[in-house]
Amino acid sequence: MNSEPNITIVTIGGYVEVEKYKYVYFFAVFLVYIVIICSNGTIVCLIWMHQNLHEPMYIFIAALLCNSILFSTVIYPKMMIDVLSEKQVVTYSACLFQCFLYYSLNGSEFLLLSVMAYDRYVSICKPLQYPNIMRKNIVCCFLVLAWLIPTIQIGVPSILLVNTKLCYPTLKGIYCNNLIYKLHCSMSRAMSIYGVVILINVIILPVFFILFTYAKIFVITYRSCKEVRKKAAETCLPHLFVLINFSCLITYDVVTVRLEFDMPKTVRLIMTLQVVLYHPLINPIIYGLKMKEISKHLKRLFTKENVRMIEQ
Repeated sequence: MNSEPNITIVTIGGYVEVEKYKYVYFFAVFLVYIVIICSNGTIVCLIWMHQNLHEPMYIFIAALLCNSILFSTVIYPKMMIDVLSEKQVVTYSACLFQCFLYYSLNGSEFLLLSVMAYDRYVSICKPLQYPNIMRKNIVCCFLVLAWLIPTIQIGVPSILLVNTKLCYPTLKGIYCNNLIYKLHCSMSRAMSIYGVVILINVIILPVFFILFTYAKIFVITYRSCKEVRKKAAETCLPHLFVLINFSCLITYDVVTVRLEFDMPKTVRLIMTLQVVLYHPLINPIIYGLKMKEISKHLKRLFTKENVRMIEQ
């Protein structure tokens, strides 16, 4: 007989005094989720509605913000259900699926930032060739690959882990991420190596590509006129800020599990919330306020709304 336990239900054990603060948790998560949907959705709608924003740069921004909405939808509704439930549990298959979506969308974020960096490089350093290089079909191809590549790469281990036996029933987090591997009775060396390959392909290589691309942009524009340097700074610095912020959060997410950091439950909860909180909220602020054309349309939108309210 097989003495290994057959665990199929996973307990979400990362909350702090959830029974006592469940309504506080719920309304905080609900409010953040609504803000994320409204802020990201508003900019996506503005880009879709205005013809002068139908350029590759803005299309990539819209894709990035749509990715933030999808990412938040993977996390926040389940969190709201959990905090109001008597027991914070999830089936192993559902937990694995959430983990798959979580890392697929994280990977897509890095690849979208990569194509945005390439778009800025061509626009600033090869302006005469830009219309020929960044054609509509090329832009569509970039978008498809940005979502498809992480989905395929992360989908393979997710499928292979479906029938993996669990020995530990409690997840030390508030959603399913790579902490799920700590529930397994054992982990094959091949799977660990494949995980490192995914990390390199989906995160490390795109980050190096982005940094290399922006370094070339700044070197070339440094020798150019003031107007070109200003254009480079206006479009590249927001992307770099988003990249640095997101990279730090993902590094925490990966490193804490791999190195098995032992930290107080409250600290772990706060840090985990930051991973799913910051970039969906920061992205619309960065691209809404720092991108000149989008900011202009936002001001017009809210000015019209204020005039309508006064007239009523």
